[in-house]
Amino acid sequence: MNGPSKYADSLTKYSRFLTREVKIGNLLFGGNNPIRVQSMTTTDTMDTKATVEQSIRMIEAGCELVRITAPSLNDAKNLELIKKELVARGYHTPICADIHFTPNAAEFAAKVIEKVRVNPGNYADKKKFETIDYTDSAYEAELERIRTRFTPLVKICKEYGTAMRIGTNHGSLSDRILSRYGDTPLGMVESALEFLRICEDNNYYNIVISMKASNTQVMVQAYRLLVAKMIETNRNYPLHLGVTEAGDGEDGRIKSAVGIGTLLEDGLGDTIRVSLTEEPEFEIPVAKMLAERYTERKKHDPIKEITGELPYNPFEYERHLTREVINLGKSNVPRVITDYSNKTEITAASLFAVGYNYSVPLDKWNLTDMAVDYIFTGDKKIDFEIPGTLGVICNSETWKENKNKARTYPLFCGEEYFESNQKSSALNFVAVDINVLTKDFIEKIKSEKNICLILDSFNSHTMPELRRMAIDLAQNTCDVPFIVKCNYRDLDESKFQLYSSTDLGGMLLDGFGDGIWIKQQDCVSPQICNSTSFGILQATRTRISKTEYISCPSCGRTLFDLQETTQKIRERTYHLKGVKIGIMGCIVNGPGEMADADYGYVGTGPGKISLYKGKEVVKKNVQTEFAVDELINLIKEHGDWVDRI
Repeated sequence: MNGPSKYADSLTKYSRFLTREVKIGNLLFGGNNPIRVQSMTTTDTMDTKATVEQSIRMIEAGCELVRITAPSLNDAKNLELIKKELVARGYHTPICADIHFTPNAAEFAAKVIEKVRVNPGNYADKKKFETIDYTDSAYEAELERIRTRFTPLVKICKEYGTAMRIGTNHGSLSDRILSRYGDTPLGMVESALEFLRICEDNNYYNIVISMKASNTQVMVQAYRLLVAKMIETNRNYPLHLGVTEAGDGEDGRIKSAVGIGTLLEDGLGDTIRVSLTEEPEFEIPVAKMLAERYTERKKHDPIKEITGELPYNPFEYERHLTREVINLGKSNVPRVITDYSNKTEITAASLFAVGYNYSVPLDKWNLTDMAVDYIFTGDKKIDFEIPGTLGVICNSETWKENKNKARTYPLFCGEEYFESNQKSSALNFVAVDINVLTKDFIEKIKSEKNICLILDSFNSHTMPELRRMAIDLAQNTCDVPFIVKCNYRDLDESKFQLYSSTDLGGMLLDGFGDGIWIKQQDCVSPQICNSTSFGILQATRTRISKTEYISCPSCGRTLFDLQETTQKIRERTYHLKGVKIGIMGCIVNGPGEMADADYGYVGTGPGKISLYKGKEVVKKNVQTEFAVDELINLIKEHGDWVDRI
């Protein structure tokens, strides 16, 4: 890659982007040090005992840096007591103070603990959602105001050897940044750079940077753009990776892996935090699993380098345009293929796991929103009437023997397609790996009609090899639709979800893939495989099949039980396909942090909730016991409610 598109050492050879080394307490971050994992307490910071106990649980789970909110000067002062108690009990893990609106808290914390995190969007600004037409001189005056407010903290950090994270969040960009750059990844990067320049003017460099967002597309683009800007200006600060407000359970893990994993694949990231709406110690195994996958990655099979200009923009999402074949390609949503080739028998009942429920009394199929589009049966034949929305793929020789070929399509392996004397007049699948997908093969295949390619990889560096194949197709002006296929064996459920979300999510975020196919052996059930597939599409926002919950992971600022409340809201609204609901513990993670949610449920005081439509507050100070009902009423008022079937 050349010019501003360069954001990684290589898109085909695994190599970590070499950042400067930053010392945080007794730990080194960046450089050639391991990818560090961290989390954040959810207790009241003024409750010393509870915060210490929770910190110890996090540390014993493998947390290497404990972040604690300090919303007031008193909270910041209590960090000193928390630190002393941890040390007295034999725990020397560095602590980071999380600061938003309180510079005086940051300045005190910087004197007593190892790191402070500041959010440029609200450290020196209060968000009013105002659009202001700044002149250059007025904008410079604003920057000078920020310099005056921020410089004292920089000088304290420099004097005390305290590290700093400049942590930009997509949802809390200042009105100043939004007015000039818009609600964009570029705005996120510029927000951080404004504060970074002040640090550098004071010769202070002990800095880590983050670009967090709940939208994985925005998050990945912002980090890439930040690195590209750093490369252009000879900077190399360590990166803290995270998808903010990822949610809980399967959805939270998949969403985190899509965002964090995509960046780790290209060697970006020095420390990570998985933000789940769960107890913080549960975040650590997920973060470790994501990071540890790259300890041996350099040993992967070689992939040829990319030459020439990239046929896509890594800083903006745009789906790669392919031709339409039946329901594949063009503007169709990415399709899901489930692999049933290893099943001993395929019956109508076995389709229940992939979204089809057959009612014997009614002789009728009922479909869920996560009903698979195709099943691959290999050499097995189906002897029952399949649902009208389902397609069957089988090996080409088996397909040829089938008398009933309705909605059944052959799978050829590479050159076998050209050698075959019998093909489908509607749709043919052709599986290729990187060795088969030569320039000559592409030239032959791109003039064929009714074709869908299956891009297959067994490389441990799976996503970059699949991306290399997609780039080959694009550079050779081949608009044949293609499915992205990944293969996994002997993985537990957690690794299966995280690895597949990383590999397939990375492709989809780059705009590649008209469908996904996960081949799994001795891993998980078909039901989990299917829900993972649809979860990946949801997390990349390429196909919406369910309600999305943008739920913060809770911290000492939280004004209600986030886990319990999220579950209550989920139980009432899980059927609202495509609706995005933000559930925020406090005003810091309120209208800004939930960014593009349709509705918001935000803690504004003890026992008090404010409800939002988009970024506009519509009901203030609702009693907690009535707030979920009021949220439902709000959704109904705006026409987004549907009754459950």
